[in-house]
Amino acid sequence: MSDREKVTLRTLFKKVEEGIPITMLTCYDYPTAHFQELAEVDIILVGDSLGMTMLGYDSTLPVTMNDMIRHTQAVRRGSPNSFLIGDMPYMSYQPSVESAIRNAGRFMAETGCDAVKLEGGSEMADRIAGIVSAGIPTMGHLGLTPQSVSALGGFRVQGRGAQQAKRIMDDSKALEDAGAFAILYEMIPSRLSKIITEKMETCFNISLGSGPHAHGQLLIYHDMFGLYPKFKPRMAKVFADAGKVIQDGLKAYVKEVREGEFPQPENWFSMSDDEFDQLMKSIE
Repeated sequence: MSDREKVTLRTLFKKVEEGIPITMLTCYDYPTAHFQELAEVDIILVGDSLGMTMLGYDSTLPVTMNDMIRHTQAVRRGSPNSFLIGDMPYMSYQPSVESAIRNAGRFMAETGCDAVKLEGGSEMADRIAGIVSAGIPTMGHLGLTPQSVSALGGFRVQGRGAQQAKRIMDDSKALEDAGAFAILYEMIPSRLSKIITEKMETCFNISLGSGPHAHGQLLIYHDMFGLYPKFKPRMAKVFADAGKVIQDGLKAYVKEVREGEFPQPENWFSMSDDEFDQLMKSIE
């Protein structure tokens, strides 16, 4: 396990002040969290994208608080020193400020995460303010927000038009004023991201397919290693095609079992002749 110091909000804001880009990845399980810990990833997000990458749904909407808590607990065990953010699932915060605070508190208490994230603009500012007032660090999420993808017209870049871009900027200000420590911008134009970065005063921003001008970058783990078979987003870079390696290994396993090549003596366990003779006598 890595012996690095725990990443805190102070650590992250110090990086922002020094112009050091923040690294952020999604993660949903213990072994992957262990690898990300060794790589010293700054922020790990247990995203509700696990509904698609881990549970096989076509969207994030079916994901529950119980799903999120179980996976976040596993990630915390694998990466004790990253700054861990739990993604608030659909309808865990939208109904009311009270529900938002209650579920955010449950996240913190049951998983040991360092913060929560929720989607939405000005209409969710009171939820963020409520959660923050309860002492829970909160990240906002603007641009393409998967929980409301139907209302946005599908998985499309947001903010290309001047009117929509201005709305995203206004939402940014509302979330910052509500007390968000950071905002994730998913699939907005890089020029808009640059303006937002320059205008931020009390929080930092993370880009997911929104260009190089943010204070940090996020990638979906399954996208960057070719592990999600349904599609490859344009914004993702495949750093290593682990999906192909795994598929080749699976095919080799099936072939060797069918042809009697596996297992070999080194893959099984033996029994002494004396013990075997005793066994046979007891059977007879």
